[in-house]
Amino acid sequence: MKRLIMKELTALERKQILVKPSFDHVNLGEGAKARIRQVFGKELTAAQVVDTIVGAVRERGDEAVLQYTQMIDGANVTAETMEVQAGEIDAAYTLVDSETLAAIRQAAANVRRFHAEQLPKSWFTEREHGSLLGQKCIPLERVGIYVPGGTATYPSSVIMNAIPASVAGVQEIIMVVPPAKDGSVNPYVLVAARESGVSRIFKIGGAQAIAALAFGTELVPKVDKITGPGNIFVTLAKKAVYGYCDIDMLAGPSEILIVADQTADKRYIAADMLSQAEHDVLASSILITDSADLAAAVEEELASQLAKLPRREIAEQALQQNGLILVTETILEAMELANLSAPEHLEILTADPFGLLPYVKHAGAVFLGPWSPEPLGDYLAGPNHVLPTGGTARFYSVLNVETFMKKTSIIAYSQQALLAASNQVIRLAEAEGLEAHANAIRVRRESKC
Repeated sequence: MKRLIMKELTALERKQILVKPSFDHVNLGEGAKARIRQVFGKELTAAQVVDTIVGAVRERGDEAVLQYTQMIDGANVTAETMEVQAGEIDAAYTLVDSETLAAIRQAAANVRRFHAEQLPKSWFTEREHGSLLGQKCIPLERVGIYVPGGTATYPSSVIMNAIPASVAGVQEIIMVVPPAKDGSVNPYVLVAARESGVSRIFKIGGAQAIAALAFGTELVPKVDKITGPGNIFVTLAKKAVYGYCDIDMLAGPSEILIVADQTADKRYIAADMLSQAEHDVLASSILITDSADLAAAVEEELASQLAKLPRREIAEQALQQNGLILVTETILEAMELANLSAPEHLEILTADPFGLLPYVKHAGAVFLGPWSPEPLGDYLAGPNHVLPTGGTARFYSVLNVETFMKKTSIIAYSQQALLAASNQVIRLAEAEGLEAHANAIRVRRESKC
């Protein structure tokens, strides 16, 4: 992990220190490269892998989906077993302990309550001469949600994607999730799906699952939008199918940035930085503080807590590659750097965290004070945890109810209102050389005469 004193850096170094690589510029590890050679028989970039898979699924449908599920995931899934059946979900409930089930239900209730307050309203307004203008908010009919598998299981991702869609009024929520090698799905994920209102579940993951949702196959229905985080292959696949359907965002590795002063507890900071570092080796954990003493203390505390983590190797590599501690001269300079980073998760651990909130310009979610750690937002608080990463918080929003809705404009002019506006409409149409547009107004004006 790097520890840097900002005043010792040049202006260019200060500007570049928090610039993040594009989500699609991730260097694949040697293990991933070897696996690509094994599956495809040659060297391919991540983008080339995705293009190959997406093209195959578009052309051959379920055959290609099942082929890549077997080749890449080594999962025993067939056309008959691809979709999760009700009995499998019933059986999952017997494998989930009562306390965890209660936690899933409480998390679902909190997320539903928060997102219900986001619901936009259709509206109309009356204008001159009896004309009406308005906007109708309409839920999407069918959406697909991607739930990651791999090194961890994510029932929380089910809740965060499915419940906003349900609150929005989406009729059908299709979930895809990578299965285990025996073709099973984690019971916590299945239980969370039922509790969150998921309609159908398919045991597929990766780029092949994204392509199946986007194009539709004989078994997997085509969706209007795909949401949910995934690895680089999932993200590139979402980019590749955009236009055939909508997507939520292009997500990269997990991030946390903590702004802290001398009043902050080193244990809390270290624990919160590690909560992101354990996600994967590409995760980013950053502390920015105006206290050199705190910076040194946190560095020591990280080493102490890291030694006790079950996912120590992952977290340690993430800290070595992407961990950073910056020491600034003032706390406002720290906030400036935080905005430059535009982090997924921003924690403010200072004597007056609310006093710094007005200075926040770019962040996916903000956590204020020592009793609002990032994992609280991941699981239970209520706001969504599907957040923009890689600096895209400058222009992306958190996943929300409106992600699953569209807005349609309503125009209802009276005859008098149209006549009053006719000259200006005709002039504008003629200025653009669109005579038929002008005639559409003239014929109505002449019929009045």
